[in-house]
Amino acid sequence: MTPIVSDIIEQARLAARAVAEFGGHLLHPTVRLGVTGLSRAGKTVFITAILHGLLRGGRFPVFEPWSSGRIAGARLVPQPDDAVPRFDYEGHIRSVVVEREWPLSTRQISELRVVIDYQSVSGFMHTLTLDIVDYPGEWLLDLPLLDKSYEQWSAETLIHLRRTTRPPLPKPFLEQLASIDPLAPADENATIETARLFTAYLQAFRKEHQTLSLVAPGRFLMPGDFAGSPALTFAPLALPADGEPPSGSSWAMMRRRYDAYRNVVARPFFRDHFARLDRQIVLVDVLAALDAGPQAMGELQDAMVAVLDCFRIGRGNWLSTLFAPRVDRILFAATKADQLHHSAHDRLETILKQMTQGAIARAGDASAEVDVIALSAVRATREALIRGEGGGLPSIVGVATPGEWTNGQHFDGKSEMAFFPGDLPAAGLQGGDFRSIRFRPPALEETDDGIPTLPHIRLDRALQFLIGDRLR
Repeated sequence: MTPIVSDIIEQARLAARAVAEFGGHLLHPTVRLGVTGLSRAGKTVFITAILHGLLRGGRFPVFEPWSSGRIAGARLVPQPDDAVPRFDYEGHIRSVVVEREWPLSTRQISELRVVIDYQSVSGFMHTLTLDIVDYPGEWLLDLPLLDKSYEQWSAETLIHLRRTTRPPLPKPFLEQLASIDPLAPADENATIETARLFTAYLQAFRKEHQTLSLVAPGRFLMPGDFAGSPALTFAPLALPADGEPPSGSSWAMMRRRYDAYRNVVARPFFRDHFARLDRQIVLVDVLAALDAGPQAMGELQDAMVAVLDCFRIGRGNWLSTLFAPRVDRILFAATKADQLHHSAHDRLETILKQMTQGAIARAGDASAEVDVIALSAVRATREALIRGEGGGLPSIVGVATPGEWTNGQHFDGKSEMAFFPGDLPAAGLQGGDFRSIRFRPPALEETDDGIPTLPHIRLDRALQFLIGDRLR
């Protein structure tokens, strides 16, 4: 089947499903909220905190339907997609509240459905179904591969690898690459070794630099059921500037496996999940990137542009809603704002806005609403002033996670400590003297029902932007 024909068939399938879902949403209004993030940005904690607040009664003064008393209640119901794992809300809330441990990072897609009963501003009772879809940010960055040939991807990837100066360097892979003649007959063992070294480099870089963002293919880091399959056994090659691969060559094999990856991994994710989203929040660990240095900040900025380019953004008329559903609101959130004194939160938002301003301008042209926020889904610290030269230093107080250290001092995860994180850049994306440190979830006082309210920073503002208009 030619690419043009397959694309037409794919668009027809999307249109048919969009028509069916549009009719269903007329009777039962539904918002599909995508939650993704890059490099341990806190997706699981964000979703857990939102659900806990809606289900148990959070402190959301900026979330107008909640603060005005128009929300009568919320409840979990079975999710609609039987082939998608359920988001383990109960396990995650137990981890945060009881065990005081952060949940494990997102490794696969998951979903949960919550029904919100509310009174409209006109006084009538309604329900809104909120489907929350949690997926790894690396999968999102696979979507541009759908519009790139193997040759394009190879050239761009090798340019990046040869320019990088951040250790660990891709020296073993590049040495192996030099021994591969892309025009020669394919050697399966050499192909497996080349793919292994390429994957090992991506994994090592990700482990060393949690801020690494532009990693593609994403499933090389999270293979799941595809581990060891030919669709995940390829790598970029140094190719001629033009021409076609000889039959049976290494070039032909790598191209075929790259195309298989797009068709069996990236395309189904787009079709079954991504293309169905109505709203999206992208969580970004800006503080970790600042801590890692200017190159990490540059990579994260490039990733933000790539993320927004993935979305079919903009609000269309009813006809375009039927045949080409689009995300019409996107929120970029700088997470872990509790690692800073509140006096630095505006600067954190400004830094994220600078990183996304080019992409946001394109979104604005498409009539999509895009906002930037600094938040903490679960606040792990409180604020204090540490006496020092020239007055008090705006600091934070909390229990550092075991193994964290600063200024030669290691922490056991039990004792509370005060910490001055330094200064964020005053202008631009460089400068400043910031240090990040991870804190354990806070110790909370139990309520009468045994489940305390989770403290947060601006989680209610995020809710207002993402679904407030749908609860009018």
